[in-house]
Amino acid sequence: QVQLVESGGGLVQAGGSLRLSCEASGRSFSSYTMGWFRQAPGKVREFVSVISRSGESTYYADSVKGRFTISRDNAKNTVYLQMSSLKPEDTAVYYCAASVSPVLFTTSRRYDYWGQGTQVTVSS
Repeated sequence: QVQLVESGGGLVQAGGSLRLSCEASGRSFSSYTMGWFRQAPGKVREFVSVISRSGESTYYADSVKGRFTISRDNAKNTVYLQMSSLKPEDTAVYYCAASVSPVLFTTSRRYDYWGQGTQVTVSS
């Protein structure tokens, strides 16, 4: 089992930046593939980014590619999402998730553990 706690959300103006963090506790953090998802009001949860266990491989949704960067520090049991050039359409609750599989899944049902989410609001 692993417990995930996100932080770093908030209100930011369009064009601004935020860094989200997700700290894990429990079993070995480095044994999990980690993903970020988001859910806007009235919409389904959507994939944002994923990072491999070692951190060597990453993948992004087209909507955030070039603006967001995922990273992890296995010594600190933490995965990050650096968000830049934020747009109003990035407004959502952002969730981190952990998968026991080494595959870089983009589908939420492939993830085994979820955090409680952190709100990101981008004003125009």
